[in-house]
Amino acid sequence: MIDQLNKRLYELQQEHEKGQTQLEQLDLERKQLYETLLRISGAIQVLQEEINRMSGSVQSDAVEINE
Repeated sequence: MIDQLNKRLYELQQEHEKGQTQLEQLDLERKQLYETLLRISGAIQVLQEEINRMSGSVQSDAVEINE
C-alpha cells in the first residue's frame, strides 16, 4: 500500500513539474506576443497619422489649385 502511495506521489510530482514548465513557457510566449502586438499597434498608428497628414496635404493642394 505504501509503495502504491509513493508511486502515485511521484507521478503527481512529475505532472506538477511538467505543468509548471508548460506554464512558464506559455507566460514567455504571451509576453512575446504582447510585445509584438505593441509594435504592430505603433506601426498602425504611424501609418494612420501619415495617411491623415498626406490626405490633408492633398486636400490643401486641391483647395489652392481651385482658388
